[in-house]
Amino acid sequence: MLKIEGIGASYGAFKVLHDISLDVADGETVVTVGPNGAGKTTLLRVIIGVLKPTSGAIYFDGQRVDGKEPYEISDMGISVVPEGGRLFPDLTVYDNLKAGSYTKRSRREFKQSLDAIFSRFPILKERQTQIAGSLSGGERQMLAIARTLMSRPKLVMFDEVSSGLAPKVVTNLFELVKRIKSQGYSILMIEQNVRKAIELADHAYLMESGRLQFHGSKEDFIQSPHIRKAYLGI
Repeated sequence: MLKIEGIGASYGAFKVLHDISLDVADGETVVTVGPNGAGKTTLLRVIIGVLKPTSGAIYFDGQRVDGKEPYEISDMGISVVPEGGRLFPDLTVYDNLKAGSYTKRSRREFKQSLDAIFSRFPILKERQTQIAGSLSGGERQMLAIARTLMSRPKLVMFDEVSSGLAPKVVTNLFELVKRIKSQGYSILMIEQNVRKAIELADHAYLMESGRLQFHGSKEDFIQSPHIRKAYLGI
């Protein structure tokens, strides 16, 4: 589904990504983990077209996308849950969900999408007239995920979904992502919480200083001495 080949990216003269290659198969969950400043969020920015790569190529559903504009990439079926959710805090839950139906396909199927979201997230149906900024941290992140699903994506990307949240909320959110995974979505998750993220992974990548340092299955990651010591505290 998603194929990244030798991507490089820079902010001005500062090179952030170095020869990154990564694959996400249809229905697969791939996590990319690593410390702050590793280049994980930059990778997502390149995939969605906000930042143009300096080298390499990106393919989605067999089409090259690294030269396309963000709205074109989104229309193809790639959507991202940004770090912190980035809701419209002064709008209602309903209006935030409506804002998620911005692609051509999702606008045509808004009612069906909304019914599906309210079925998956009953609390959002109960609070559809509530101002988004008045929700709890966990509810805001739930709304951010639901808003992303309103675009009817093929690939859902999560950028640091656990950032700044209490441990109990983080556990609930990862359970939510697990449910989304079980519904057949392809997922690319960028995450610092290695222990939680690896539990969901079919495949995982470790990024450090803009480079891929390790790639393998969940079992490979758990057995790696470096990852066990540096990221899992084992």
